[in-house]
Amino acid sequence: MPTSHAARLRALLSEQRTIAAPGAFDAIGARLIVQAGFPVVYMTGAGTAATLGFPDYGLVTMSEMVDNAARLVRAANAPVIADGDTGYGNELNVVRLVQEHARAGTAGIHIEDQVSPKRCGHLDDKEIVPREDWLAKIRAAVAMRPDPDFVVIARTDSRAVAGFDEAVGRCNAALAAGADIAFLEAPRTMEEVAAVPQRVNGPCLYNLVKGGKSPDVTLDEAEAMGYRLVIVPGLLFKTMMHACDGALAALKATRRHPEVGGMTVRQAFSRVGADEWDPLRTRFRDASVREAAE
Repeated sequence: MPTSHAARLRALLSEQRTIAAPGAFDAIGARLIVQAGFPVVYMTGAGTAATLGFPDYGLVTMSEMVDNAARLVRAANAPVIADGDTGYGNELNVVRLVQEHARAGTAGIHIEDQVSPKRCGHLDDKEIVPREDWLAKIRAAVAMRPDPDFVVIARTDSRAVAGFDEAVGRCNAALAAGADIAFLEAPRTMEEVAAVPQRVNGPCLYNLVKGGKSPDVTLDEAEAMGYRLVIVPGLLFKTMMHACDGALAALKATRRHPEVGGMTVRQAFSRVGADEWDPLRTRFRDASVREAAE
């Protein structure tokens, strides 16, 4: 039985079924994902930036991202794949990035080929670095990861800048450089989506973004096309904003606390670990003290 989260992720990737990893931006979401039966959590960079009050424009630092990943790992106790953005500099920065994520317990990261500061992969006006500059970062991540099971995902945003063929070429070059998974961001048509696993010489990741640049495919469709991993970064992020807008509007309009699905305070605390902590209230007290308290 694999012990580290990275080893657990590798074991899951070796199975036949496609892995779906919904995106979490905080510890609550990470717990909910695992409680819903998903074995892997994706730490969304856009959602993490939003929790700090920023758009996904490369404004969040490496340490802020790693700190959030550590919280998600602790809350979920499951493999967490994190957004590694551009690596936050050159190859030296990438070496520190993989070391810090490994210490945090993160199972893997993806590193992209945009210039810094980057933009969300489903926005316009992206810019990319030369292929060799990005490949050097991928080689550094692979060579210097403290845990050989740590998963390195190579993300290219070149489809929007240099075309689909260049994006496929970059994916294959990154896999040849040692990357474990190729992440071709934002293919534009169903034909391109289907072509990625056929033309890329290794495991592929699909980024399922509702309302983004890419077609809205089902998990079953992605699996049938040959994708090994599907991340769903914006699901909880956008659902949370929509639900909060509705609840706040209801409070303002009715001046009453709106219904929240009939959830009691106790039930809400249970979802975030109260049942695990409650037995510790008296566990370490002397038996006579416990009996007096009872």
